[in-house]
Amino acid sequence: MKATQADINWLGNVSVFEVNRLNAYSDHRYYSTMEEAQAAGTMKMRYDLNGTWKFNYAIRPDCRPELFYQSDYSSEGWDDIEVPGHIQLQGYGQIQYVNTQYPWDGLNELRPPALPQDKNAVGSYIRTFHLPSGWQNNPVFISFQGVESAFYVWLNGQFVGYGEDSFTPSDFDLTPFLQDGENKLAVEVYQRSTGSWLEDQDFWRFSGIFRDVYLYTVPAAHIRDLRVVTDLDPSYTNGTLNLDLKLEGKAAAGARVEAELRDAEGNALRTFGGVEVTNGLVSLREEFGKVNLWSAEIPYLYRLYIRVYDAAGQLVEVVPQSVGFRKFEMIDKVMHINGKRIVFKGVNRHEFNPRRGRAITKEDMLWDVRTIKQNNMNAVRTSHYPNQSLWYELCDEYGLYVIDEMNLETHGSWQKLGAVEPSWVIPGDKPEWHDIVMDRAVSMVERDKNHPSILIWSCGNESHGGEVIYKVSQYFKSADPTRLVHYEGVFHDRRFDETSDMESRMYAKPADIEEFLNANPTKPYISCEYMHAMGNSIGGMHKYTELEDKYPMYQGGFIWDYIDQSIYKKDRYGKEYLAYGGDFGDRPSDYSFCGNGIVHADRKVTAKMQEVKFLYQNIKLFPDREGVKIVNGNLFADTSALELVYSLEREGHEVLRGTLEVNVPAQSEKTVSLPLDADTLAGGEYAVNAAFVLKEATLWADKGDEVAFGQFIFTQDSAATAAEDLNLTNDIQVVEGDVNIGVRVGQTHVLFSKAFGTLVSLKLSGRETIAQPPAPLFWRATTDNDKGTAMGFELGAWYAASLLPRCAEWKAEQKPDQYRIEFTYKLNISADVQVKVTYTVRADGSVHVHNAYKGTAGLPDLPIHALSFKTSPEYGNVEWLAMGPEENYADRAFGARLGIHGSKVADTVAPYLVPQESGNRTGVRWAKLMDDAGRGFKIEASAAPVELNVSPYTAFELENAQHVYELPPVHYTVVTVAGKQMGVGGDDSWGAPVHPEYRIASDGELEFEFVIRSL
Repeated sequence: MKATQADINWLGNVSVFEVNRLNAYSDHRYYSTMEEAQAAGTMKMRYDLNGTWKFNYAIRPDCRPELFYQSDYSSEGWDDIEVPGHIQLQGYGQIQYVNTQYPWDGLNELRPPALPQDKNAVGSYIRTFHLPSGWQNNPVFISFQGVESAFYVWLNGQFVGYGEDSFTPSDFDLTPFLQDGENKLAVEVYQRSTGSWLEDQDFWRFSGIFRDVYLYTVPAAHIRDLRVVTDLDPSYTNGTLNLDLKLEGKAAAGARVEAELRDAEGNALRTFGGVEVTNGLVSLREEFGKVNLWSAEIPYLYRLYIRVYDAAGQLVEVVPQSVGFRKFEMIDKVMHINGKRIVFKGVNRHEFNPRRGRAITKEDMLWDVRTIKQNNMNAVRTSHYPNQSLWYELCDEYGLYVIDEMNLETHGSWQKLGAVEPSWVIPGDKPEWHDIVMDRAVSMVERDKNHPSILIWSCGNESHGGEVIYKVSQYFKSADPTRLVHYEGVFHDRRFDETSDMESRMYAKPADIEEFLNANPTKPYISCEYMHAMGNSIGGMHKYTELEDKYPMYQGGFIWDYIDQSIYKKDRYGKEYLAYGGDFGDRPSDYSFCGNGIVHADRKVTAKMQEVKFLYQNIKLFPDREGVKIVNGNLFADTSALELVYSLEREGHEVLRGTLEVNVPAQSEKTVSLPLDADTLAGGEYAVNAAFVLKEATLWADKGDEVAFGQFIFTQDSAATAAEDLNLTNDIQVVEGDVNIGVRVGQTHVLFSKAFGTLVSLKLSGRETIAQPPAPLFWRATTDNDKGTAMGFELGAWYAASLLPRCAEWKAEQKPDQYRIEFTYKLNISADVQVKVTYTVRADGSVHVHNAYKGTAGLPDLPIHALSFKTSPEYGNVEWLAMGPEENYADRAFGARLGIHGSKVADTVAPYLVPQESGNRTGVRWAKLMDDAGRGFKIEASAAPVELNVSPYTAFELENAQHVYELPPVHYTVVTVAGKQMGVGGDDSWGAPVHPEYRIASDGELEFEFVIRSL
């Protein structure tokens, strides 16, 4: 649309989404010389406008300084604001987080495309500039890489243009409006527009100029748009390169274009072309014979240099362009990359920084791409909008497959309180929404089309179905037949099922996926979102990854999601914490639902990543007593860049270590022997560890970093029985008082209370270990997933049972070598439930603890079967021989390994946004609790390994805190020994139960044993 005057009514007009905006084009760079192009540095024909702008904030349009764009309007007294950046994160307006509901729900009675008039924040920006030297006679353009959600632009008092679509660039021609000397640029940004109805993503609702802004000029003959298409022959060996160029400029007529392809080392391979521009167009095609292929495993990039000469033969422009030869296609209902079946080991990624919101930096992106690669992920879905161009360049270079998703989500228009109710869904079949939606698709494709990392175009997210989105998919297929098209929403509206080339679902249970795959489907399956990683989650992920080898048409999925969307805020005492929805007084809000990351918002990896890295590894290692079986599931990469490191540990202590050079080709397996001599080993428990580590540093990891791991645990019987050391045994002295029973064995002094029905004191070498007596525990601090299943309602009786167990009876027995006392507890949950805790003090000074539970029918599942006590906070260090090193649970222990691991007790509490159960270890053989001098006590599993949680807080303290700052000052170290704790789940966080095998039935009998002894 063209116009010379701005009109505020465009904000609510669904047919007006751009005015005077330039057509979308590829995101290539361009330079004046080959030297500049090869250096790939800052473009001299681009002038950065990032930095400090003058700024005025108005809560609604009628409060804005309407004529601020005029040349003589003074901004003296205005505030300063940083660009790029969000208005709401720089001290203005209301920070708000909502998920599926629209942000005005319950505040304004609206239906699309109407907008709230009382709260539509307006940011007025002013920036002055002088043209760089040498630009005076050239055309000058401005590019806004991202503005949320609608904006008007003026230069020197004259209207330039209008744009919507927050996540793709809007470019305008400034040439007619420039003046000598100082130029005044004015930008008016509105938080709400018709685009807001299409941007109902699960994120914080911001506004402002949050991506780069820059001026640029172009040479007399300029490649405005570039399309690079590679193709491979049927053998996936020989490559063809196709180029389509659109040129503009006064010297474009008669200009000549040639291209030079260089390999990754910079060696020139061939120069081709040399053809004249015809009607502003040039098409080139060149066959290159055998080429190196691009994939996420081996992201080989060629460098193409396109040179433009004017009619006089003068070089006027050089465009450097990365080229990856690859072919992505559907073969027999299965997606293939370069002829091989692909499995997406993916993650959904929002652009986010806890201080800058979505105005992320290059450093953020570099950290992200390295972290994603280091943890064996091979794919990213840009949820739910096109990302900054640099992200795609990094995915090309580092090797990640990308689902590029257009900026579309209308979740609140068709799903309410979880129910599908599309009575006023948009865009649906409404023709008036066609153009505004299609424009977003075109803008994404035209900008991003040359990135080999992008395999799939996505029609947006959670916008139901309908004809409009179907037409978008048809545009994708016609504009770019080299890629496939994704859209999950057809699951809710099958009328246009061919919208998506693959069946894509969110949070389907593994059984539902298998049901689909067993029904002779016509499309392959991916989970565009699965494993909702909210808080302590990712339990049961193995049930999804196990489908990869079972069903060829199961082609992986994308975890939800990569990073917590939480924002730094200060509590009332001035201490920073990571805040979530509602913490800023935002209403409506969806509160902590913004915290679903496998990475914390401050870019610290969560404990959940341990499981992700293991289950996503392409190379599987299966060690045993003789050697290790290596299964290389890579499609293209062998193991020549890796070194096999093996070790043998006995009771957690290394007894053997070595390295081997083993090259296993892709898609093959090999078994190698290891010099373990297992039959000659002394008795004990052993772990055979095998790992592949990098021989040399890569872009994404350091030399020696681990990329694959496997462990085998076995027990070697001992031929001899260890003789009892009589020096470690003492006489057992029992003092039975009226209220207490004291037991002394050497330096071990134990006191049992008849009144309280428990152990009340255990002194080891004169140091007390019991600050608050042990008590049966059946409750864990609810996780986010637990809350989603209403555990507090369904299982809450176990909370009360844990608070008020009553000792019904006790009985004791003394023998020459031990003193045994048994306490029987009744619980208020049922008269038929009985718990017996038995303490046996032995002649070596150790205290053996046996916990037995006898249940009954009709009760809810147990969250945990445990015994918990408090000890001194002086014991602030813990060391385990257990599964680790990070926290793990029954359904999230595949990535854990048996070994000796250590931690500060304070660090065992994971910094999830809402305090909850965390820090557990499974497979605990022993644990040492120590003060800083190394003094303390040891807990040993007896009949079988136990689970153990050592924390500064009780389950109840964690349960009652909604933020970390609400937790009380630390007065104890809380020790919880469990025979079993239920899994954490993760299929979703709003009702999916933990899988049955990881739950604890309450109608049977349960028991566990452990030993407490002095160090």
